[in-house]
Amino acid sequence: MRNTAMKAQWTDFITLLKREVVPALGCTEPMSVALAAANCRKLLGETPTRISVWVSGNLFKNGMGVGVPGTGMIGLPVAAAVGITGGNPDAGLEVLKTLTPEQVEAAKTLLPVIKVDVKDVKDVPDVLYAEVLAEVEGHSARVVICTDHTRIILMEKDGEVLMEQASAPGVQIQPAKSAKPAMTLREIVDFALEVPLAEIDFIREAATMNQALADEGLQGYGLKIGKILTEQVERKLLSDDLMTLAMRLSSAASDARMDGAMLPAMSNSGSGNQGIAATMPVVAAARFLKASDEQLTRALVMSHLVAIYIKTYQNKLSALCAASTAAMGAGAAITWLLGGQYQQISHCINNMIGDVSGIICDGAGSACSMKVSTSTSAAVKSSLMAINNLHVPQSEGIVSDDVDQTIANLGRLSKEGMLDTDIEIINIMRAKQQKQ
Repeated sequence: MRNTAMKAQWTDFITLLKREVVPALGCTEPMSVALAAANCRKLLGETPTRISVWVSGNLFKNGMGVGVPGTGMIGLPVAAAVGITGGNPDAGLEVLKTLTPEQVEAAKTLLPVIKVDVKDVKDVPDVLYAEVLAEVEGHSARVVICTDHTRIILMEKDGEVLMEQASAPGVQIQPAKSAKPAMTLREIVDFALEVPLAEIDFIREAATMNQALADEGLQGYGLKIGKILTEQVERKLLSDDLMTLAMRLSSAASDARMDGAMLPAMSNSGSGNQGIAATMPVVAAARFLKASDEQLTRALVMSHLVAIYIKTYQNKLSALCAASTAAMGAGAAITWLLGGQYQQISHCINNMIGDVSGIICDGAGSACSMKVSTSTSAAVKSSLMAINNLHVPQSEGIVSDDVDQTIANLGRLSKEGMLDTDIEIINIMRAKQQKQ
């Protein structure tokens, strides 16, 4: 019988999964801009004649080169324009879900006529920040999103503040100054394997949604990585094995998402690619190993919750590729599907941190699917090592015998050690844009 403390923690885990694993259409950073723009249009009640956009450096980085769903175009100005003409202000990360071809055409007409000006990166303390100011005939509306992709902290019309919010809502799972994390890997594994199945069955929607995105991506989007890998299997240049299947499905889903396919991804921690990396390798392993529905469900819960746990040590956006850390959750789940226990799961995560912890995030774009496939292959490789009790020793690098400490070390590297890297990536990308 579960004791009261365990029941409370398991309830928190379920709440956390339902909050952090949600549908998202398109790359989530441009969607923040589109959502702010859609709310500006709602406040104005008419189409503005001028739109100005300010963003944090990291949001600029992740919005510069990524496709906006349903438009065939890229960039934050496009996201702002379609947010105005067709965005649903109440749809969160699916703000463009009902976008029509007519609304896209209206946005294309709007772009050259009015000034959609993505101004200099705004110097704000939060790494995730989007501000849109829309103006028309003496009226204005301003909307600010901060901290989380859909968290509106300011609504203003004609200079009057209609809504202002200073603090983030929700469960504080990892207080900034806490010396002890609010969860451990062992607690996550125990939860995933022991919680009543009916309480976690909702996670199966992640497999359904991201599989549909993978199927679409296999038709050929972006860099066509998933499609190319599939073709090479047919040509016998690649084996039709577990690793290749996991790479094919994961990269295909990312291909479609980053190229603007009008299908949602089930996200993780505010990112569709993180959701894909935590889902599709697990789906591939379950299919390859002929796992039961219950095994797939529990594996998905383990993967997504491990991905969330690792992310709590990091900023929402950073210089560290978050798909690589989300795939660590997939590695843990694959290890379990292969027959591994807690010790082997720990080995797998240590192996991955010893392997792919140096992948940088240089903005969202078609190359994300390459990083997703690389991280997926690392997950399978690390799992195969782990079930044979092979692991990176604590004497090397940032890896510790205590896997929770290794995860904390990775977070320290991301939040503190890679700050200058992040700044230089953004500076390089801004310089590129100024030359265009």
